Amino acid sequence: MTEVVFYHLIRKPLEKALPELLEKSYERGWRVVVQAASDERVEALDTHLWTYNDANFLPHGTARDNDAPLHPILLTTAEHNPNGATVRFLIDNVPMPPDAAAYNRIVLMFDGEDEDAVAAARSHWTAAKAQGFEVAYWQPDEQGRWVKKA
Repeated sequence: MTEVVFYHLIRKPLEKALPELLEKSYERGWRVVVQAASDERVEALDTHLWTYNDANFLPHGTARDNDAPLHPILLTTAEHNPNGATVRFLIDNVPMPPDAAAYNRIVLMFDGEDEDAVAAARSHWTAAKAQGFEVAYWQPDEQGRWVKKA
């Protein structure tokens, strides 16, 4: 069954939270696709994931790479799944994919300071529950650690 996990980005920006969650996914051997709303965001994340931490290497690529299917973590703007991911991250208010049930996990990250993003996340929560998906909600505590709230 698909689990839809919501990460409420307060006290922790996407540029910090996303690499942390991608590292955990990679350590677990999960193949991941990250869907952003624009090519510019994909480019920025691609650069950021190469430089965010000198101590760790997070193998990834973008959908425009010739070897896209080989990457364990793939950045894209499209709904496709060329690397056979079982986990799909949605950022920048990207809507739930029509094939959400094909994934083990959908991770929806939303900006807690953006009223439209919060409203969209609430709508996605309601829709995910109505479709019978398991849902979970995480929020960072004062120290920046993720705490499951629902």
